[in-house]
Amino acid sequence: MEQLQDILYKVHLKEVHGNTSLEIKDLQINSNNVTEGSVFIAIKGEKTDGHKFFDNAIQQGAVAIVCEVLPKKMIEGITYIKVENTHEAVAYMANNFYKEPSKKITLVGITGTNGKTTIATVLFKLFTQLGYKCGLISTVQNKIAEKIIPATHTTPDAISLNALLAQMINENCTHVFMEVSSHAIHQHRITGLHFTGGIFSNITHDHLDYHKTFDEYIKVKKTFFDHLPSSSFAISNADDKNGTVMLQNTHATKYYYSLKTAASFKGKILDNALTGLQMTVNDKEVHCRLIGEFNAYNLLAVYGAAICLKQENDKVLTILSMLTGAEGRFDYIIGNQLIIGIVDYAHTPDALENVLNTIKKLRKGHEQIITVVGCGGDRDKTKRPIMAKVAGSLSDKVILTSDNPRTESAEQIIKEMEEGLNSAARRKSISITDRKEAIYTAVSMANEEDIILIAGKGHEKYQDIDGKQYPFDDKEILKELLNNKTINK
Repeated sequence: MEQLQDILYKVHLKEVHGNTSLEIKDLQINSNNVTEGSVFIAIKGEKTDGHKFFDNAIQQGAVAIVCEVLPKKMIEGITYIKVENTHEAVAYMANNFYKEPSKKITLVGITGTNGKTTIATVLFKLFTQLGYKCGLISTVQNKIAEKIIPATHTTPDAISLNALLAQMINENCTHVFMEVSSHAIHQHRITGLHFTGGIFSNITHDHLDYHKTFDEYIKVKKTFFDHLPSSSFAISNADDKNGTVMLQNTHATKYYYSLKTAASFKGKILDNALTGLQMTVNDKEVHCRLIGEFNAYNLLAVYGAAICLKQENDKVLTILSMLTGAEGRFDYIIGNQLIIGIVDYAHTPDALENVLNTIKKLRKGHEQIITVVGCGGDRDKTKRPIMAKVAGSLSDKVILTSDNPRTESAEQIIKEMEEGLNSAARRKSISITDRKEAIYTAVSMANEEDIILIAGKGHEKYQDIDGKQYPFDDKEILKELLNNKTINK
């Protein structure tokens, strides 16, 4: 139990009505989860506004309400606190309530459009192998050592996040590697946290449904580094055109990684094959099990973070050579007659282009590249024709299908994708709304040693249709179809 006045430290208060010497049991942003002794913080979300649920919160037992707009009638015995921004307020309150957990642990945040999950996951695996007890907060899953906690968002809400960090400390974790999404930065979910280090992977076209412009998206990502203290390190991709912009105002010690220019952590690809990457890292040669140029960048970011965290160079490279990446990131299956199936989370034009270019480089001869791809509903519509254009230009055959249509029509999403296909791409593409049928069709088309890419959903084990999640696993479906495949002659 904490006192309300203590957990309001750093919160920008505008008005206080009532007693702040209250004993607080917990913090809640969902009125249905409120119990006797809770503080209810009213968040203005994209779909609902917590300010509409004061009565429900009080009936459930809330002793205090934190809001941006006070109710016309305030109930006797309830403390009301008006603040400038409830998103920011809940972050500071959660940080205080859980005794500033991020200051008791080595916390490294990874942001960027692509690569966050792989970098966070490989760092978690690396430091576990180095002998540390670690935590992972990622799109795929949250982990406390080997204990898996399902992930619902790339970055949890501020209360869940601080509670999770506190739990990691209670279970003796020393290091936590965490994906930091642009939504989480903008919505103050990470406000108040102390990061030992921050990593920037890259920035490309994504989330413009939320941020509206690419410039705004860049600015939001940049604020993560702007708020790092001088005691922290910041590592950025020198080969990304916004890599230096990200760090230009940071107080942290700056480092860069690169394949193309001089940098603190410099890499060079010697060989890129299905068996992995042969590369140099700061002039030391290493073979890694991850595949593709994009993973060379991810590995350099991981290596850089490990060196900044005072780990021994040779030991880091030895362990990196043995590690695999994150589930659903260039996951490949070799099926009957050596048909290769690849499942990847690529859901942005840049990520899809990276994966397809990697596949093209891995081809030995004239094997077909057959790509199955869709776009999510209720998300950035502007990338839909671009995704189809990329698939059409870099694949031999393309099947446009549904991804997670959510509340939109899958057929309409596919039509918007089709607008990106030129006449040559249209001749080699078909549209199949049912995703399983699309994957089946791709396998049916494949000849010996052809390569099938199933893009967009990666690790996900469901398909989101009309607000319901139905079981769906690209990798399991593809594996079953490939293993039962009768080869085309």
